[in-house]
Amino acid sequence: MASRLLRALPASAAAALRAGGIHTSAQCKLQYGPLAYILGERTTKKFTERSKVITVDGNICSGKSKVAKEIAEKLGLRHFPEAGIHYADSTTGDGRPLDVEFSGSCSMEKFYDDPRSNDGNSYRLQSWLYANRLLQYADALEHLLSTGQGVVLERSIFSDFVFLEAMYNQQFIRKQCVDHYNEVKKVTICEYLPPHVVIYIDVPVPEIQSRIQKKGDPHEMKVTSAYLQDIENAYKKTFLPEMSEKCEVLQYSAREAQDAEKVIEDIEYLKYDKGPWLDQDDRTFHHLRMLVQNKLEVLNYTTIPIYLPEVTIGAHQSDRIFHKFTQLPGRKYCPGYNADVGDKWIWLK
Repeated sequence: MASRLLRALPASAAAALRAGGIHTSAQCKLQYGPLAYILGERTTKKFTERSKVITVDGNICSGKSKVAKEIAEKLGLRHFPEAGIHYADSTTGDGRPLDVEFSGSCSMEKFYDDPRSNDGNSYRLQSWLYANRLLQYADALEHLLSTGQGVVLERSIFSDFVFLEAMYNQQFIRKQCVDHYNEVKKVTICEYLPPHVVIYIDVPVPEIQSRIQKKGDPHEMKVTSAYLQDIENAYKKTFLPEMSEKCEVLQYSAREAQDAEKVIEDIEYLKYDKGPWLDQDDRTFHHLRMLVQNKLEVLNYTTIPIYLPEVTIGAHQSDRIFHKFTQLPGRKYCPGYNADVGDKWIWLK
């Protein structure tokens, strides 16, 4: 089954899956299953009023990270920084970023420098980021359902499409790429509950550009105002109206978002009286928990068996990359079973 992922996922995803599974913990340590449910383990018993999924959204350089960290700290929630192209790397092996060959064969820097590159980097990047956001969202839900502790994420699979729309409007990607993305999204996102709360930080494009210039990233500084405006339009015209039907939505200006106490107060006053979370019980939480702890299953449906040059690689190339991947320290076997990184008592596990 993992070899099937090579058709649509960058080679690194398939390699990681085949090498032992992408997960924040070792497969051999996964304890939850049907038996635990039969013996009486129930998710709802762990939930408190702060067992919530909160996402912080906004344009590039809108200050999402600072707001998300403050919310998590003040409410005692777990913070998940934005999932980048190295999210899978950070949760496997030794946690260090891998070479681009094993991380989607895409580059954010190249996207900023040459978004219309004819090698397909722009859509390969977007496709890879969606897979990583999906993986992170599954990790966040697994943490919530397993411990009862709420989570705060910066963006999510539900808002990822704003970049796709902006890319297409700016003619960075082809219509076939949009169709492929939407098909993948349709068969994956339906399996997951949306956030309880979406916080949107509204920062005007001129201010965004000013912040980017002050930040000083030579690649990011090349982003155009038209691209930033398309991201903002996608947020306001599509994302926020759609999410307002599924969950609570809070919107702040850049200045208002700096008042963390006010944001916390608004969150605590929310009624949480709409959305699919209200219809869940221990049985449905059990099925969701079984899904999100199985990262192979999580990423399986990101595979659409069609030929798309931007993300399709040949069998010989994928085999070469896979074998090269297994030669990396700690990647040949499942976590805990690799003597080359100091794992011990392997034969007794």
